[in-house]
Amino acid sequence: MEKDEKKASSAPYYDKRPKFGNKGPSKLRQQFSQGMTYFLVIVACVLFYFALLRLDAISGAVTKIINVLKPVIYGLAIAYLLNPIVKNVDRFLVPLLEKKLDRKKARKLSRGIGVITAILFLIVLIVALCNMLIPELYKSIRDLIYTLPGQLSEMVDKFNHFQSKDTTTRVFIQNILEQGTESLQTWLRNDLLRQTNTLMSNLTVGVISIVNELLNFLIGLIVSVYVLFSKELFAAQCKKIVYALMKTNHANMMLHLAQKSNDIFGGFIIGKIIDSAIIGVLCFIGLTLLNMPYTLLVSVIVGVTNIIPFFGPYIGAIPSALLILLEDPRKGIYFIIFILFLQQLDGNIIGPKILGDSTGLSAFWVVFSILLGGGLFGVVGMIVGVPTFAVIYYIIMMIVNQMLERKKLPLTTVNYGVKSYVDEDGQFVSDDVEAVSEIKNEDEKSIHQFIKEEEERQGSEKDEDK
Repeated sequence: MEKDEKKASSAPYYDKRPKFGNKGPSKLRQQFSQGMTYFLVIVACVLFYFALLRLDAISGAVTKIINVLKPVIYGLAIAYLLNPIVKNVDRFLVPLLEKKLDRKKARKLSRGIGVITAILFLIVLIVALCNMLIPELYKSIRDLIYTLPGQLSEMVDKFNHFQSKDTTTRVFIQNILEQGTESLQTWLRNDLLRQTNTLMSNLTVGVISIVNELLNFLIGLIVSVYVLFSKELFAAQCKKIVYALMKTNHANMMLHLAQKSNDIFGGFIIGKIIDSAIIGVLCFIGLTLLNMPYTLLVSVIVGVTNIIPFFGPYIGAIPSALLILLEDPRKGIYFIIFILFLQQLDGNIIGPKILGDSTGLSAFWVVFSILLGGGLFGVVGMIVGVPTFAVIYYIIMMIVNQMLERKKLPLTTVNYGVKSYVDEDGQFVSDDVEAVSEIKNEDEKSIHQFIKEEEERQGSEKDEDK
């Protein structure tokens, strides 16, 4: 007994985690706390100034880090897109497996089956698209090579027909052809060899880049498997860090925004992929019934570009229409009419049914976010710009609504019409009877909505516990 007490007393106090910070700040810290704050502010300003001077070096370093971590980025993106499949497999298999196995083994086996199913689905989808797209693309290019000389001959015949008549159109076309011929000869004599060398070097660099991206994608596919297997662990670790670094109210707000961002991004991107797949299938069926050329190629182009909101249908329809117009002008006009009908069907029926109001943005803000994201980050910015701006819009509206709640003012925008104002006592006044009744109805709706959301959240927590 005495030996145990001696051993315990001889053990260092930091053998277990020591407690610190319970005695309050020291006198020295109390005296210099204000000066230390000023010093840190000055240091932060100086560092920010030197960061602006070294902005090119910093952006180069950030770009290098991103290039190194591309496999991880790809893996996280793949895991995020495949996560709904894994969740649905778990939701279906876990209750069945728990009847025969214990809870831990059932969840582990279900997760393995879900991850394998998701990866196989992705591989099958990529292989199917490549098998459909590459042969059709080769056939389309070959047909263009065969038909283009005949189409040029028709253009020459039409020009000769114009030449037979002494008209202003003939003179105009003849001047254009003379200038075009001179420019072509100059380009062949001076720039062709240099452009060929540049093209070959760019082609080599492009092939190397494509191979590197494919390797990054394959490594990312492996990374996604690990992420999908341990997603709950990663989420718990992130939540642990957030609660450790932030105050409780700030941490809860951060987690709420993360959950809201996940709902917006998941609902929009995954819903948009499903919507684009449906549009691609409908386009293939419609073009097959209309006996259009390049049916499979055009359907893939229309379906893939439909992922881009608002401008996507036009981006896919314009080159597809030109491709069909070269083959048959009449069918090209039919295709344009069919695409307009298909996009109306998507915009008014299919899209709202699948996406719903996942972003909460009006048409103006959708166009604004697409233009801003596309201008800054290209095609990826056009796709991700809408949900990103929706998250920013939600944060701004949350802050504005919180300020209005403190002032006890209505939250709905429709109440702030021409006939409404706030008097000097801070009371909301409106001469519009409909606006006043709208306030009461919205308050009642918000209370009922809050109660409903709480009941759903508690029910989901009970289901997860079970």
